[in-house]
This record gives sequence, structure tokens and C-alpha cells, in this order.
Amino acid sequence: MAFVVTDNCIKCKYTDCVEVCPVDCFYEGPNFLVINPDECIDCALCEPECPAEAIFAEDDLPDDQQHFMALNEELSETWPVITEKKDALDDADEWNGTPDKLQYLER
Repeated sequence: MAFVVTDNCIKCKYTDCVEVCPVDCFYEGPNFLVINPDECIDCALCEPECPAEAIFAEDDLPDDQQHFMALNEELSETWPVITEKKDALDDADEWNGTPDKLQYLER
């Protein structure tokens, strides 16, 4: 089982989760982070660190967020790994909690 980054990370991209990951399985896009499911060791350290509450255990993934499992896998194969915390996007706090942000995902 792996952890999955979901919709609420889009346009926020807080990176608190990256700093606690012991296996560096986070990958960074322009306005979203993903977890490589093959590298995630299910340690659960990232989930409580996410200010946007956008990270879920695969088994706890809400039904309307299931498609993010495939999206995390796909994008982690092309985006660069991120291993250090960075500043969130400038308007992250304004976007945090906005529903249905998939349309704003930048690849």
C-alpha cells in the first residue's frame, strides 16, 4: 500500500511532507506534488505533515479521489524528485480547501 497526493494539493503545493519522507518518493510538478507508489514504504510520516490534508493512505482514499492513484503513478515517472522543503505557492492559502481543482493541474 502507498500514500496518494490528491486534489487539494493542486495550486497549493506545500512541501512539509517532503521533509519527513525517509525514502524521497515525492516528485514535483509546477503546482502539485505526487508520490511514486513503487517507492513509498507506507511509513505514514507525510500524511499528518500536509497542511492541505491532501495525502491519504491508498486504502483510505475517498471514492471521488480514486483517480489520483493513477495520476500519482503517471506523473512520478516524468517529474523530478523533490527532497527538501520549499515555500508553498504564493496564493496557496487562498486555494487551500477549494474543491475540484484537477482542471488547474499543470503538467
